[in-house]
Amino acid sequence: MSAAVLPPLAADRTKKDAFVSYGHLSAFTLRAIEPVGPQYLSHARRALRGRTWSEDERIQAQINVKNVEEETVSEDEEPEDSVMLSRDPKDWKGQDHYKVLGLSRYRYRASDEQIRRAHRKKVLKHHPDKKAASGSIDDDGFFKCIQKAMEILSDPVKRRQFDSVDEAADVQPPSRKAKGSFYKDWGRVFESEGRFSKKHPIPKLGDGSSTKEDVDYFYNFFYNFDSWRSFEYLDEDVPDDSDNRDNKRHTERKNKTARQKRKTEDTARLRKLVDDCLTSDPRVKVFKEAERMAKEQRKWEREADARKASEQAKKAKEEEERRRKEEEERSKEERLNSKKAKESAKNAKKKNRRAVKAAVKDANYFVDGLASAAVIDSTLDDVDLILEKIDDTELADFAQKLSGSTERNAVKEVFLDVSVDLIRSGKAKDTDFKTIKA
Repeated sequence: MSAAVLPPLAADRTKKDAFVSYGHLSAFTLRAIEPVGPQYLSHARRALRGRTWSEDERIQAQINVKNVEEETVSEDEEPEDSVMLSRDPKDWKGQDHYKVLGLSRYRYRASDEQIRRAHRKKVLKHHPDKKAASGSIDDDGFFKCIQKAMEILSDPVKRRQFDSVDEAADVQPPSRKAKGSFYKDWGRVFESEGRFSKKHPIPKLGDGSSTKEDVDYFYNFFYNFDSWRSFEYLDEDVPDDSDNRDNKRHTERKNKTARQKRKTEDTARLRKLVDDCLTSDPRVKVFKEAERMAKEQRKWEREADARKASEQAKKAKEEEERRRKEEEERSKEERLNSKKAKESAKNAKKKNRRAVKAAVKDANYFVDGLASAAVIDSTLDDVDLILEKIDDTELADFAQKLSGSTERNAVKEVFLDVSVDLIRSGKAKDTDFKTIKA
């Protein structure tokens, strides 16, 4: 066999180029190592006591067996009454399998390990060979009960069937007159019922501090309880007779009908149980009272809003009525003031007209001596013309000027000024005046 030869390096590469360093080794460190573990303890025990491997294993096995026996004896054992010990193993459906194995206090909560240990303990105690060795002449009936109990409880399907009809695991509900704790007593009841639930987690009953949402969820959960509970364990044995198929089918139909009936009755029982608990639940009364008060509060708020809206509408209506009345009063007052002003203006006009005519009369119609009727008529015609052509304001100024003039020529001068103003403004002509003209 020839040695393998490495291929030569490329012409442009050297051995130094082919080596690449990615790190370096650290310095050595001395550390003290302490031996531990079961293997070291076994080695130390053999070395200290001078044992061989086989001797040490035998002694340790004896110690372990003794510890197991002491542990088994230290557990609380259920008393075995004479009725249970004398049971007929053929009546295996009527026996309490948990009680036979001494697991009455655990029942459906018993683990597989507890069942195996209980069975081993019962077998050691009631095995026929052990009894025969001790000189007992008892038969092996109870031992067969033990074996049947182990057969049922070690099979998950058969154990579930037995748990479905295990009335000893049921917790009876408290009576209405019971003085115990509502939450504690009813909590145990629903904890027992919850073992049949397909859904998990199973809600707790809670206590007085539970919220309404939690309480509603609890009762809804059990009102709509999805149970895996079945009643096959109570089925009548189907005859194993292939020659009589009709009898076999009849028995199967009968068992199916009985299971359905029991299922319906169990559902009704649970519903009644939930109803009774709900009726007695003090939290429900508190929630109902709170809901009633909240409802009244909402009603009061709605009514308050309605009252507020009504009051606002009433206030607006009253405000509108007040404004309307004020407007009517103001209009009435304005009409009254207007009427008074008109009356006052009318009276003032009459007064001014009388003053003007009186001034002409006092001026003796602007002539010396006794004025003739023709002069009086002619002068009054001119005065009426002036009074007809001037407005109320001019009339007031005219009367004001006349009140300050008492001498005849001065009064005539005022009349002449007015007549001239009328002629200039085009309201009258010079030929219109007969006496009072320039």
